[in-house]
Amino acid sequence: MRRAPWPLSALALDVVLVLAAAALGFWRDLDFPRDTPQLIPVPLAASLAVHVASATLLLRRRQHPETVAFAIAGPALLTPTYAALVVPYSVAMHAQNRHRLWLPVLAVIAGWMLGARVWEQADRFSAGLLMLGLTVLGLYLRARRTLVQALTERADKAEREQEYLAEQARADERARLAGEMHDVVTHRVNLMVLQAGALQMSSADESVRRAAENLREAGSQALDELRDLVGVLRFGRANPAIDASPEPVGDLAALVDESRSVGLAVELTEDGDPSSISPTVRRTAYRVVQESLTNVRKHAPGASTTVVLRYGPDRVRAIVHNSAPTQPADHGLTATGGGSGLFGLRQRVELVSGTLAAGAVDGGYFQADAVLPAFVPTGTPPAR
Repeated sequence: MRRAPWPLSALALDVVLVLAAAALGFWRDLDFPRDTPQLIPVPLAASLAVHVASATLLLRRRQHPETVAFAIAGPALLTPTYAALVVPYSVAMHAQNRHRLWLPVLAVIAGWMLGARVWEQADRFSAGLLMLGLTVLGLYLRARRTLVQALTERADKAEREQEYLAEQARADERARLAGEMHDVVTHRVNLMVLQAGALQMSSADESVRRAAENLREAGSQALDELRDLVGVLRFGRANPAIDASPEPVGDLAALVDESRSVGLAVELTEDGDPSSISPTVRRTAYRVVQESLTNVRKHAPGASTTVVLRYGPDRVRAIVHNSAPTQPADHGLTATGGGSGLFGLRQRVELVSGTLAAGAVDGGYFQADAVLPAFVPTGTPPAR
């Protein structure tokens, strides 16, 4: 397994240990008399070289702790090197096989004690006890680190399971809502369409027949959208059967004319070629304009509105801007709906990796500004 690069703090600590071990060894060999007994007589230059080599090996104490331990245990027979004091702790913390870590630790301790010179206090055992204590400390810290990692992984797993259960509950709720919409709402709208068709056929008044036809067409469109919505609720995306032959992209000019016919002053500007972008993105832009114009009719009667669509090579921008209302809003009309239109619109825009900014601006004006990619990223469900 490839190891992660050293953190800067760990590398800095190892450099400090290397310098400290080499400096202490130099200080001891240069300041203390060399006429004391040695297991193996070693010239001063060789002793200093041992300190440098042993200290340098500490740079690999995290990656190969056992190898470093055996490599330092040998030179410790020639002269006690302070690098040996660090090795037992490193083996306890970083050894791959925890069941065999005592072998390199005992090798270092034995090398130190056998090669130790007789100092002024003639103490050969304090350093060995210190190394044993550092080994125990390393084992404790390693066990603590392992426990913290296990608890962290368990917490992450519990959080993932909680998210899964929450998503499953949402899916069950969506399925329940889809069933109720299909059984109740769709049934009622079907009756309205059938009754409008019957009225069109039975009435002799041309205006009534025309109004009945408009009502029938609006009801049919509502049924199509309800089927799409039921598919999204059930499958988390549009119904696969409908996806195979998606609905035509809405005509913005007709949408604007529809708003003008009910008294809304709307000006439409389109810049660029709409046929050069994805149909899914065009449908999303159409929904942005549709929802925005609906909100203007409900909340800003008498306001003038501008609709701007800019089709670029890599993105589409839809801006709907209305002035301050000149007439009081109809309370009965504004009370309809749950205030979730913009929320649902933002979700629709984000579904195709776009962004939507909507809110009031200075002077009582309101603006919806959607930026969409020209093409839907791979794997994004079709927008409806």
